Amino acid sequence: MSAAPAPVGLLAGWGRFPILFAQKARQLGLPVVCVALRGEADPVLETLVHRCHWQGVTRLGGIIRSFKREGVKQIVMAGKVHKVRWQTPYFWWRNFPDWRTIKFVWLSSRRDNRDDTVLLQVIAEFERDGMTFASALDFCPELLVKPGLLTRRGLSTSEEADIAFGWELAKEMGRLDIGQSVAVRAKAVLAVEAIEGTDRAILRAGELCTRGGIVVVKVAKPQQDMRFDVPTIGCNTIESMKQAGARVLAIEADRTIVIDQEETVALADRYGITIVARAA
Repeated sequence: MSAAPAPVGLLAGWGRFPILFAQKARQLGLPVVCVALRGEADPVLETLVHRCHWQGVTRLGGIIRSFKREGVKQIVMAGKVHKVRWQTPYFWWRNFPDWRTIKFVWLSSRRDNRDDTVLLQVIAEFERDGMTFASALDFCPELLVKPGLLTRRGLSTSEEADIAFGWELAKEMGRLDIGQSVAVRAKAVLAVEAIEGTDRAILRAGELCTRGGIVVVKVAKPQQDMRFDVPTIGCNTIESMKQAGARVLAIEADRTIVIDQEETVALADRYGITIVARAA
C-alpha cells in the first residue's frame, strides 16, 4: 500500500483563487489543510478542504501553529488581503495581534513595508518553523493566461499606443513594488495602483476621466515571485472597468491569472471591452 500524500497547506485570502486551488487539489487527490483569514476568505472553503482553521491576519503565531499541528511542510498562498483596511483607525486595536505578530511588525528590522519586503519576511518566519512556500500555480498552471486577443473586439491604433505607453509605466511601478496596474488615456496617466488595489484604481480613473475610453494595463513585476502577489483579474475587474468607462484591459501572458476565464471573457464581450494578453 502506498503512503498517504502529505497535506498541502493553503493560506487563503479573498476571492476565487483559493477556491479554485482547493478544487484542483481535490482532483489531484491531495489533502489540503487550510488556514482561512477572517474577513477575507470565503467560508465555502470549509467544504472543499481536508481541514480548515480560521485565523485573523494579525495572528501570525496562530497561523503558523495551525499548520504545524497538522504536520504541514509545504504551503501555498492564494487570494487577496485588503491591506487598505490596515490603515483604518483602531485596526490594530480591533484585531489585536499575537506576540509573534507584534515582534514581526514592530520589533524586527525592515527597510520598508512594501509588499515584497513584508511577504519575503513572512515566508522567512514560516521557514524558521520548518515550512516552505510553493507557488499555487505549480498545481494549477492552467490559470495563467496564454498570449492573444481574448475577446471579440479588436484594438484601435490609439489603444495600441496607449497599451505600449502604459506597459512601460506599469513595469516601472512593479519594479518599485508600488503596484502592477496603470490606467491611461491618450498617453496620459489617469491612475496608478497602490495599496487600494486594481479595482479601486480603475474606478478612480473613471472619476477623473468621465469621457471614457480608458486603457488599463496590468503586468507582473520584473522581479515577480510567483509564490505570491501574482497579478489576477476576473469578473470583478471587468465590472469595475464597465463602471469606469474603460474600454481595454491589457495583461501579461503567462504571468497573469484569469479567474473563471470563460465567464470573464463573456462578460467583457457583453460590455464591449477588449482583453488582450501580451508577452513581456
